[in-house]
Amino acid sequence: MTDTDPTTFRALVVREATPGEPKTASASIEDLSDSDLPSYDEPSVVVDVERSSLNYKDGMALTGSGRIIRSFPMVPGIDLSGTVVSSESDRFSEGDGVIGTGWAMGERYWGGYSQRQRVRADWLVRRPDGLTSEQAMAIGTAGFTAMLCVLALEEGGVEPGDGPIVVTGAAGGVGSVAVAVLSQLGHEVTAVTGRPDEHDYLRSLGATRIATREEMSEPPKPLESETWAGAVDAVGSTMLARIVAQMAHGGVVAACGLAGGTDLPTTVMPFILRGVRLQGIDSVMAPTEVRERAWARLVSDLPTGPLEEMTTVVPMSQVLDQGPEIMAGRTRGRVVVDPGA
Repeated sequence: MTDTDPTTFRALVVREATPGEPKTASASIEDLSDSDLPSYDEPSVVVDVERSSLNYKDGMALTGSGRIIRSFPMVPGIDLSGTVVSSESDRFSEGDGVIGTGWAMGERYWGGYSQRQRVRADWLVRRPDGLTSEQAMAIGTAGFTAMLCVLALEEGGVEPGDGPIVVTGAAGGVGSVAVAVLSQLGHEVTAVTGRPDEHDYLRSLGATRIATREEMSEPPKPLESETWAGAVDAVGSTMLARIVAQMAHGGVVAACGLAGGTDLPTTVMPFILRGVRLQGIDSVMAPTEVRERAWARLVSDLPTGPLEEMTTVVPMSQVLDQGPEIMAGRTRGRVVVDPGA
Protein backbone atom coordinates (compact mmCIF):
# COMPACT_ATOMS: atom_id res chain seq x y z
CA MET A 1 0.00 0.00 0.00
CA THR A 2 1.31 3.47 -0.86
CA ASP A 3 0.71 6.86 0.65
CA THR A 4 -1.53 7.68 -2.34
CA ASP A 5 -3.81 4.68 -1.81
CA PRO A 6 -7.39 6.03 -1.69
CA THR A 7 -8.51 3.57 1.01
CA THR A 8 -10.84 5.19 3.52
CA PHE A 9 -11.89 3.95 6.93
CA ARG A 10 -14.01 5.01 9.86
CA ALA A 11 -12.68 6.37 13.14
CA LEU A 12 -14.12 8.00 16.24
CA VAL A 13 -12.49 11.42 16.38
CA VAL A 14 -12.58 13.83 19.32
CA ARG A 15 -12.06 17.45 18.29
CA GLU A 16 -11.86 20.65 20.28
CA ALA A 17 -15.12 22.54 20.32
CA THR A 18 -15.47 25.85 18.57
CA PRO A 19 -14.48 28.75 20.88
CA GLY A 20 -17.50 30.02 22.74
CA GLU A 21 -19.34 26.69 22.73
CA PRO A 22 -20.20 25.20 26.15
CA LYS A 23 -18.46 21.88 25.46
CA THR A 24 -14.68 21.67 25.51
CA ALA A 25 -14.66 18.85 22.94
CA SER A 26 -16.98 16.87 20.69
CA ALA A 27 -16.72 13.36 19.29
CA SER A 28 -18.12 11.82 16.14
CA ILE A 29 -17.38 9.03 13.67
CA GLU A 30 -15.55 10.34 10.62
CA ASP A 31 -14.26 8.96 7.33
CA LEU A 32 -10.45 9.17 7.19
CA SER A 33 -7.70 7.97 4.84
CA ASP A 34 -4.16 6.71 5.36
CA SER A 35 -2.84 10.23 4.83
CA ASP A 36 -4.66 11.29 8.01
CA LEU A 37 -2.83 8.76 10.18
CA PRO A 38 -0.12 10.08 12.52
CA SER A 39 3.56 9.69 11.70
CA TYR A 40 6.45 8.91 14.05
CA ASP A 41 10.21 9.42 14.10
CA GLU A 42 10.64 5.81 15.27
CA PRO A 43 9.77 2.72 13.15
CA SER A 44 6.00 2.38 12.92
CA VAL A 45 3.41 -0.20 11.92
CA VAL A 46 0.06 0.25 10.16
CA VAL A 47 -2.59 -2.07 11.59
CA ASP A 48 -6.03 -3.02 10.36
CA VAL A 49 -7.81 -2.77 13.71
CA GLU A 50 -10.23 -5.65 14.27
CA ARG A 51 -11.21 -4.94 17.87
CA SER A 52 -10.59 -2.39 20.63
CA SER A 53 -12.03 -2.19 24.13
CA LEU A 54 -13.51 0.12 26.74
CA ASN A 55 -11.45 0.97 29.81
CA TYR A 56 -11.82 3.53 32.59
CA LYS A 57 -9.44 5.91 30.80
CA ASP A 58 -11.54 5.56 27.66
CA GLY A 59 -14.59 6.51 29.67
CA MET A 60 -12.73 9.62 30.85
CA ALA A 61 -11.83 10.49 27.25
CA LEU A 62 -15.36 9.94 25.97
CA THR A 63 -17.01 11.98 28.74
CA GLY A 64 -14.37 14.71 29.01
CA SER A 65 -13.59 13.78 32.63
CA GLY A 66 -10.12 14.41 34.02
CA ARG A 67 -8.76 15.90 30.80
CA ILE A 68 -7.24 12.58 29.84
CA ILE A 69 -6.84 13.71 26.21
CA ARG A 70 -3.63 15.69 25.85
CA SER A 71 -3.89 16.85 22.22
CA PHE A 72 -6.53 17.30 19.52
CA PRO A 73 -7.80 15.90 17.27
CA MET A 74 -7.66 12.54 19.07
CA VAL A 75 -8.79 9.03 18.26
CA PRO A 76 -9.50 7.47 21.70
CA GLY A 77 -9.05 3.83 22.63
CA ILE A 78 -6.09 2.76 24.74
CA ASP A 79 -6.23 -0.80 23.34
CA LEU A 80 -6.21 -2.33 19.89
CA SER A 81 -5.75 -5.69 18.24
CA GLY A 82 -5.58 -6.48 14.56
CA THR A 83 -3.43 -7.45 11.60
CA VAL A 84 -0.31 -5.73 10.28
CA VAL A 85 -0.79 -4.01 6.91
CA SER A 86 2.73 -2.62 6.60
CA SER A 87 5.75 -2.37 8.88
CA GLU A 88 8.95 -0.35 9.14
CA SER A 89 10.19 -2.70 11.88
CA ASP A 90 12.02 -6.01 11.57
CA ARG A 91 9.86 -7.29 14.46
CA PHE A 92 6.65 -7.39 12.42
CA SER A 93 5.61 -8.35 8.90
CA GLU A 94 2.45 -7.96 6.86
CA GLY A 95 -0.20 -10.38 8.11
CA ASP A 96 1.08 -10.62 11.70
CA GLY A 97 -1.52 -10.50 14.46
CA VAL A 98 -0.63 -7.84 17.04
CA ILE A 99 -1.84 -6.32 20.31
CA GLY A 100 -1.28 -2.77 21.50
CA THR A 101 -2.07 -1.49 25.00
CA GLY A 102 -0.94 1.54 26.96
CA TRP A 103 1.95 3.80 25.93
CA ALA A 104 -0.46 6.81 26.07
CA MET A 105 -2.46 5.63 23.06
CA GLY A 106 -5.84 7.34 23.17
CA GLU A 107 -4.31 10.06 25.37
CA ARG A 108 -1.30 11.59 23.59
CA TYR A 109 -1.32 9.38 20.51
CA TRP A 110 -4.12 8.06 18.32
CA GLY A 111 -5.63 4.84 19.59
CA GLY A 112 -7.89 1.94 18.80
CA TYR A 113 -11.31 3.42 17.98
CA SER A 114 -10.53 3.25 14.29
CA GLN A 115 -10.63 0.67 11.53
CA ARG A 116 -6.98 1.42 10.78
CA GLN A 117 -4.17 2.89 12.85
CA ARG A 118 -0.46 3.67 12.65
CA VAL A 119 1.48 3.15 15.89
CA ARG A 120 5.09 2.83 16.94
CA ALA A 121 6.37 -0.71 16.58
CA ASP A 122 7.69 -0.63 20.17
CA TRP A 123 4.12 -0.34 21.43
CA LEU A 124 3.05 -3.68 19.97
CA VAL A 125 3.47 -7.33 20.92
CA ARG A 126 2.70 -10.30 18.73
CA ARG A 127 -0.73 -11.77 19.43
CA PRO A 128 -0.20 -15.25 20.90
CA ASP A 129 -1.20 -18.21 18.75
CA GLY A 130 -4.77 -19.32 19.35
CA LEU A 131 -5.89 -15.91 20.65
CA THR A 132 -8.33 -13.99 18.45
CA SER A 133 -8.50 -10.21 18.34
CA GLU A 134 -11.84 -10.37 20.11
CA GLN A 135 -10.39 -12.50 22.91
CA ALA A 136 -7.35 -10.23 23.13
CA MET A 137 -9.55 -7.18 23.58
CA ALA A 138 -11.86 -9.02 25.98
CA ILE A 139 -8.68 -9.16 28.05
CA GLY A 140 -7.27 -5.76 27.03
CA THR A 141 -5.54 -3.33 29.36
CA ALA A 142 -7.78 -4.40 32.25
CA GLY A 143 -6.91 -8.08 31.93
CA PHE A 144 -3.27 -7.32 31.23
CA THR A 145 -3.19 -5.21 34.40
CA ALA A 146 -4.86 -8.01 36.36
CA MET A 147 -2.17 -10.45 35.22
CA LEU A 148 0.57 -8.02 36.25
CA CYS A 149 -1.07 -8.03 39.70
CA VAL A 150 -1.06 -11.84 39.77
CA LEU A 151 2.63 -11.87 38.78
CA ALA A 152 3.36 -9.41 41.59
CA LEU A 153 1.67 -11.70 44.12
CA GLU A 154 3.69 -14.66 42.84
CA GLU A 155 6.95 -12.72 42.91
CA GLY A 156 6.13 -11.80 46.50
CA GLY A 157 5.87 -15.49 47.39
CA VAL A 158 2.07 -15.78 47.65
CA GLU A 159 0.99 -19.31 46.74
CA PRO A 160 -2.32 -21.21 46.63
CA GLY A 161 -3.08 -22.47 50.12
CA ASP A 162 -1.43 -19.53 51.90
CA GLY A 163 -4.80 -17.94 52.60
CA PRO A 164 -7.56 -16.04 50.82
CA ILE A 165 -6.90 -13.37 48.21
CA VAL A 166 -9.16 -10.32 48.20
CA VAL A 167 -10.04 -8.57 44.93
CA THR A 168 -11.69 -5.14 45.04
CA GLY A 169 -13.82 -3.65 42.29
CA ALA A 170 -14.38 -7.28 41.42
CA ALA A 171 -17.21 -6.83 38.91
CA GLY A 172 -15.12 -4.45 36.80
CA GLY A 173 -12.65 -5.36 34.10
CA VAL A 174 -9.50 -5.74 36.22
CA GLY A 175 -11.40 -7.42 39.03
CA SER A 176 -13.25 -9.89 36.82
CA VAL A 177 -10.06 -11.15 35.16
CA ALA A 178 -8.21 -11.25 38.49
CA VAL A 179 -10.97 -13.34 40.10
CA ALA A 180 -11.03 -15.77 37.16
CA VAL A 181 -7.24 -16.19 36.93
CA LEU A 182 -6.63 -16.50 40.68
CA SER A 183 -9.41 -19.05 41.00
CA GLN A 184 -8.02 -21.03 38.05
CA LEU A 185 -4.62 -21.07 39.78
CA GLY A 186 -6.16 -22.60 42.90
CA HIS A 187 -6.48 -19.57 45.18
CA GLU A 188 -9.41 -18.95 47.50
CA VAL A 189 -10.81 -15.62 46.27
CA THR A 190 -12.98 -13.08 48.08
CA ALA A 191 -14.58 -10.63 45.66
CA VAL A 192 -15.55 -7.14 46.85
CA THR A 193 -18.41 -5.39 45.08
CA GLY A 194 -21.04 -2.78 45.81
CA ARG A 195 -23.52 -4.37 43.41
CA PRO A 196 -25.62 -7.18 44.93
CA ASP A 197 -26.91 -8.20 41.49
CA GLU A 198 -23.37 -9.22 40.48
CA HIS A 199 -22.87 -11.85 43.21
CA ASP A 200 -23.88 -14.78 40.99
CA TYR A 201 -21.69 -13.45 38.18
CA LEU A 202 -18.66 -13.29 40.48
CA ARG A 203 -19.28 -16.78 41.79
CA SER A 204 -19.42 -17.99 38.18
CA LEU A 205 -15.92 -16.58 37.72
CA GLY A 206 -14.68 -18.56 40.71
CA ALA A 207 -15.14 -16.31 43.75
CA THR A 208 -15.64 -18.36 46.91
CA ARG A 209 -16.88 -15.45 49.03
CA ILE A 210 -18.44 -12.05 48.39
CA ALA A 211 -17.69 -9.03 50.58
CA THR A 212 -19.69 -5.82 50.32
CA ARG A 213 -18.23 -2.46 49.46
CA GLU A 214 -19.72 -1.07 52.68
CA GLU A 215 -17.98 -3.49 55.02
CA MET A 216 -14.64 -3.01 53.27
CA SER A 217 -14.91 0.79 53.25
CA GLU A 218 -15.13 1.31 57.00
CA PRO A 219 -12.19 3.34 58.34
CA PRO A 220 -9.58 0.86 59.57
CA LYS A 221 -7.66 0.56 62.77
CA PRO A 222 -3.86 0.71 62.34
CA LEU A 223 -3.83 -3.11 62.57
CA GLU A 224 -6.73 -5.52 62.24
CA SER A 225 -7.07 -9.30 62.28
CA GLU A 226 -4.76 -11.03 59.77
CA THR A 227 -7.16 -12.05 57.01
CA TRP A 228 -5.58 -11.88 53.55
CA ALA A 229 -2.50 -13.55 52.10
CA GLY A 230 -2.72 -11.28 49.06
CA ALA A 231 -4.82 -8.58 47.48
CA VAL A 232 -5.56 -7.07 44.09
CA ASP A 233 -6.88 -3.54 44.60
CA ALA A 234 -8.37 -1.29 41.93
CA VAL A 235 -10.05 1.12 44.36
CA GLY A 236 -7.47 2.81 46.59
CA SER A 237 -8.30 5.21 49.43
CA THR A 238 -9.98 3.86 52.58
CA MET A 239 -10.65 0.41 51.12
CA LEU A 240 -6.98 -0.09 50.31
CA ALA A 241 -6.04 1.17 53.78
CA ARG A 242 -8.37 -1.38 55.39
CA ILE A 243 -6.97 -4.20 53.29
CA VAL A 244 -3.41 -3.22 54.25
CA ALA A 245 -4.42 -3.30 57.93
CA GLN A 246 -5.90 -6.81 57.47
CA MET A 247 -2.97 -8.38 55.62
CA ALA A 248 -1.36 -11.48 57.07
CA HIS A 249 2.33 -11.49 57.89
CA GLY A 250 4.35 -11.28 54.67
CA GLY A 251 1.27 -10.60 52.57
CA VAL A 252 1.40 -8.75 49.25
CA VAL A 253 -0.99 -6.08 47.98
CA ALA A 254 -0.94 -5.27 44.24
CA ALA A 255 -2.42 -1.78 43.82
CA CYS A 256 -3.49 -0.82 40.32
CA GLY A 257 -6.38 1.65 40.53
CA LEU A 258 -7.93 4.67 42.19
CA ALA A 259 -11.67 4.36 41.56
CA GLY A 260 -12.28 5.22 45.23
CA GLY A 261 -9.77 8.06 45.48
CA THR A 262 -6.06 8.87 45.41
CA ASP A 263 -5.53 9.15 49.16
CA LEU A 264 -4.26 6.32 51.40
CA PRO A 265 -5.19 6.86 55.08
CA THR A 266 -3.00 4.18 56.64
CA THR A 267 0.01 3.88 58.96
CA VAL A 268 3.42 2.25 58.71
CA MET A 269 2.46 -0.43 61.24
CA PRO A 270 1.40 -3.19 58.80
CA PHE A 271 4.65 -2.70 56.91
CA ILE A 272 7.07 -2.75 59.85
CA LEU A 273 5.23 -5.19 62.14
CA ARG A 274 3.91 -7.69 59.58
CA GLY A 275 6.27 -7.19 56.65
CA VAL A 276 3.41 -6.33 54.32
CA ARG A 277 4.43 -5.42 50.78
CA LEU A 278 2.49 -2.80 48.80
CA GLN A 279 3.38 -3.21 45.13
CA GLY A 280 2.29 -0.59 42.63
CA ILE A 281 1.27 -1.83 39.17
CA ASP A 282 1.87 0.27 36.06
CA SER A 283 0.54 -1.30 32.87
CA VAL A 284 1.06 1.76 30.66
CA MET A 285 4.87 1.73 30.45
CA ALA A 286 5.55 -1.96 31.09
CA PRO A 287 8.51 -3.13 28.96
CA THR A 288 8.06 -5.53 26.07
CA GLU A 289 9.47 -8.59 27.85
CA VAL A 290 7.02 -8.12 30.74
CA ARG A 291 4.14 -7.70 28.31
CA GLU A 292 5.02 -10.87 26.44
CA ARG A 293 5.27 -12.82 29.67
CA ALA A 294 1.91 -11.53 30.91
CA TRP A 295 0.13 -12.30 27.62
CA ALA A 296 1.57 -15.80 27.56
CA ARG A 297 0.27 -16.38 31.09
CA LEU A 298 -3.16 -15.00 30.19
CA VAL A 299 -3.44 -17.53 27.38
CA SER A 300 -2.60 -20.40 29.73
CA ASP A 301 -4.27 -19.26 32.96
CA LEU A 302 -7.46 -17.41 31.96
CA PRO A 303 -10.24 -19.90 31.17
CA THR A 304 -12.15 -19.13 27.97
CA GLY A 305 -15.51 -19.85 29.60
CA PRO A 306 -15.25 -17.08 32.21
CA LEU A 307 -13.74 -14.78 29.57
CA GLU A 308 -16.83 -15.18 27.41
CA GLU A 309 -19.06 -14.75 30.47
CA MET A 310 -17.49 -11.39 31.30
CA THR A 311 -17.45 -9.97 27.73
CA THR A 312 -19.92 -7.74 25.88
CA VAL A 313 -19.26 -6.61 22.29
CA VAL A 314 -20.57 -3.23 21.10
CA PRO A 315 -20.22 -1.51 17.72
CA MET A 316 -18.05 1.59 17.55
CA SER A 317 -21.21 3.56 16.76
CA GLN A 318 -22.42 2.88 20.33
CA VAL A 319 -19.20 3.43 22.23
CA LEU A 320 -20.06 7.05 23.10
CA ASP A 321 -23.01 5.72 25.10
CA GLN A 322 -20.69 3.43 27.04
CA GLY A 323 -18.46 6.19 28.41
CA PRO A 324 -20.89 7.39 31.11
CA GLU A 325 -21.70 3.78 32.00
CA ILE A 326 -18.13 2.81 32.88
CA MET A 327 -17.57 6.10 34.71
CA ALA A 328 -20.64 5.38 36.87
CA GLY A 329 -19.45 1.83 37.61
CA ARG A 330 -22.37 0.26 35.78
CA THR A 331 -20.45 -1.88 33.30
CA ARG A 332 -19.83 -5.55 33.98
CA GLY A 333 -16.55 -7.21 33.13
CA ARG A 334 -15.16 -6.26 29.74
CA VAL A 335 -16.66 -4.26 26.87
CA VAL A 336 -15.13 -5.01 23.46
CA VAL A 337 -15.46 -2.44 20.67
CA ASP A 338 -15.92 -3.51 17.06
CA PRO A 339 -14.66 -0.69 14.76
CA GLY A 340 -16.23 -2.40 11.75
CA ALA A 341 -19.77 -2.31 13.09
